[in-house]
Amino acid sequence: MDGKAALVTGGSRGVGAAVALRLAAQGADVAITYVADEAAAREVVRTIEAEGRRGLAVRADAGDAATAAAAVQRTAEAFGRFDVLVNNAGVGVLGPLEQLTLADVDRVLAVNVRGCFLAAQAAVPLMRHGGRIITIGSCMTQRVPGPGGTLYAMSKAALTGLTKALAREVGDRGVTANIVHPGPTDTDMNPAGGPYAAGQSAMTAVGRFGTPEEVASMVAYLASDEARYVTGAEISVDGGHAA
Repeated sequence: MDGKAALVTGGSRGVGAAVALRLAAQGADVAITYVADEAAAREVVRTIEAEGRRGLAVRADAGDAATAAAAVQRTAEAFGRFDVLVNNAGVGVLGPLEQLTLADVDRVLAVNVRGCFLAAQAAVPLMRHGGRIITIGSCMTQRVPGPGGTLYAMSKAALTGLTKALAREVGDRGVTANIVHPGPTDTDMNPAGGPYAAGQSAMTAVGRFGTPEEVASMVAYLASDEARYVTGAEISVDGGHAA
């Protein structure tokens, strides 16, 4: 990926940070977005720069229509090109259906769905042949193991439709679009030692949580030239959660 430019939304921690660092290790200049934790975002940028690549941290809320698209433009302006969009930023609101508020619905759909659409819409005109759009979905689009996930699962399932339609939209430009569905993954939001971890691990075939780096390895493959014939695909990195 030498010389290519990538944007990873929500790249200050967890899967997003792992993806950003993996792309930088493979030669890309990488911008990340963050909402609140500027210190964590700056640390990711410092690590990118330690790889000899250019890094950029952009404060942008994927749920804000203006900033979701503006982050793409900032990346292109900073690096002089735009090759890879990783739609990673997302929020999870879980709870009984009757307790979910309209504000919950609006926020989750704004971040998880509209933000991805707007970022892709802004990115496609900037991409040359070989461009990549990679979206982070969820294992809950393929198997919802219990109650309380209606809103989150709905929002992530919408991204499958977005991805497949994008693949058709941009295929003749040499651009691909794919979606990666992580299973239970050890992050600050859902730690492998957390109170619900045992049950989640038991739902996988391998009996454990995944790591952000394991998800990042699949994203890096999809971003590479080796994956040029892979598009419109749903790829699970879930330890057999959907098996």
